[in-house]
Amino acid sequence: MVALTDDIKSLLTLTDLVLLDIKHIDDEKCKNLVGFSNKLELNFARYLSNQNIPIWIRQVLIPGFTDDEQDLLKLKDFISSLNNVQKVEFLPYHDMGRFKWKKLGFNYALENVRNATSEDILKAKKVLDIT
Repeated sequence: MVALTDDIKSLLTLTDLVLLDIKHIDDEKCKNLVGFSNKLELNFARYLSNQNIPIWIRQVLIPGFTDDEQDLLKLKDFISSLNNVQKVEFLPYHDMGRFKWKKLGFNYALENVRNATSEDILKAKKVLDIT
C-alpha cells in the first residue's frame, strides 16, 4: 500500500477524478525508460481503486518502448483488476521538447525515436479493447 500522508488522504476525499499516468507497466522497463520504478504509481492506483475514487489511466505511447503487445496485455490485466477506471488514454509520443533538452545541454535520450502515429494509437487501443 502507498504510504499517504493524512493531508493527501484528506484531499483525496474531496477529489472527483484522478488522472494517473502509468509510464510503463513493466517495472524494469519503467526504470530504464524514466529512471525510477513504477511501484508507487501502481500502488497508488490500487489505493484509489480501494477508495473508489475515479481515475483515468494515461500512458504515453512511445514506439519501441511502450507499444510492445505483451506489455500492453499486462497493462490491460492491471487495469481490469481495478474497479474505478473510467477511461484509458494513449497519448502519442512526440519530440517537440527535444530542442529544449539540447538548448540546456542535456542528452535527449529518445533522439532516434519516431513520433507515434494515429495507427500506433489505434493498434494499442485494439490490444486493450478500447475505442
